Amino acid sequence: MKENDIKSVNGGVCAAKGYLAAGVYCGIRRNRTKKDLALVYSETPATAAAVYTRNRVKGAPLAVTKAHVDAGKISAIICNSGIANTCCAGGKELAEETCAIVGETLGIPAESVAVASTGVIGQPLDLAPFRYGVPELKAALSRDGSDAALAIMTTDTISKQVAVEFTLGGKVCRLGGMAKGSGMIHPDMATMLVFLTTDAAVSKEMLQRALSGDVADTFNMMSVDGDTSTNDMVLLLANGMAGNEEITCENDDFRTFMRALNTVNIALCRMLAGDGEGATKLLDCVVTGADTLSDAKKAAKAIVCSSLVKAAMFGADANWGRVLCAMGYGGAAFDPESVDVVFRSAAGEVEVCRGGSGTDFSEEKAKEVLSANEIFILVRMGKGEFSAEAWGCDLTYDYVRINGDYRT
Repeated sequence: MKENDIKSVNGGVCAAKGYLAAGVYCGIRRNRTKKDLALVYSETPATAAAVYTRNRVKGAPLAVTKAHVDAGKISAIICNSGIANTCCAGGKELAEETCAIVGETLGIPAESVAVASTGVIGQPLDLAPFRYGVPELKAALSRDGSDAALAIMTTDTISKQVAVEFTLGGKVCRLGGMAKGSGMIHPDMATMLVFLTTDAAVSKEMLQRALSGDVADTFNMMSVDGDTSTNDMVLLLANGMAGNEEITCENDDFRTFMRALNTVNIALCRMLAGDGEGATKLLDCVVTGADTLSDAKKAAKAIVCSSLVKAAMFGADANWGRVLCAMGYGGAAFDPESVDVVFRSAAGEVEVCRGGSGTDFSEEKAKEVLSANEIFILVRMGKGEFSAEAWGCDLTYDYVRINGDYRT
């Protein structure tokens, strides 16, 4: 492998050296066949960086995790599904006690534990499932992170794990992660739960710089339904076990690390968007020709967030006017008469708009293109040099069905 190569590998959140994970059923969810408690453990305390939801209503675990991440290194992540520990009486104390249980069980400080929750808001949650489940998790820890990835799922239909391998200063490093998210996903920080692990050595300042910078171009460019969750976070651990010289500045090693991080995050974005609640299609919008990066991002996000665009994609209807409509209210500066739109998929492509006006395209061909399960919406705004990419999904009848009785 060349020094600047990024290679996909198996292993997900446990692909890097020194990470173990497990998932069990502990009694939080009603369905006993679904795991509901996950643990990720680093054998060496890890430098940590995180980003959190910008929703003013936040789950109690976020405050506890932020305090622990800010204070020092992290050795473990505990996450439950089924109940979000948001707007719950005593929620912060429960999150802190959960960390204490993990710390006592693993023989590590409670302050070195990050805690997360996902599920229904406002439901009561107590410590009994954690007292039962955490020892079970310890006994089940292994290099196979598949059960942990299952345990953090809510309405997800598939578990989501990705990992890559790269070299820094001649040392082979790995970076992997797992994610959950299917609904209540909208670009405003992270929009789901993502746990990333690497054995590269990176200083805390540079790790945070890398994560914050990449989130702006990945998870913040994704939307399923326009609702920003209360419990979202992306947490990145770096335990340094690969043995590379620690990254402390923006050098070539940092840029390689950034490419590895971006590769993993884009892959997770595509998985998350494609598995949106009720979704049948992944939408990948690429905007080019913008005068500024901000304009490109605004246009791309407006398109994937548009309920009318999403509904048209569900129906395989080449209603390209909805694309321009979304761009028009999205806040980007552009000349409508300079816009070109192409729909592309594995079935081919069809140009539906040129210079802001419709083209004489085949409706039959467009239907064929838009019937695929991955659709690219390609937009040229003009002759500028900036581009952006955003990810979303179609809007289906099943989205309403799933969310109509999500709590009951």
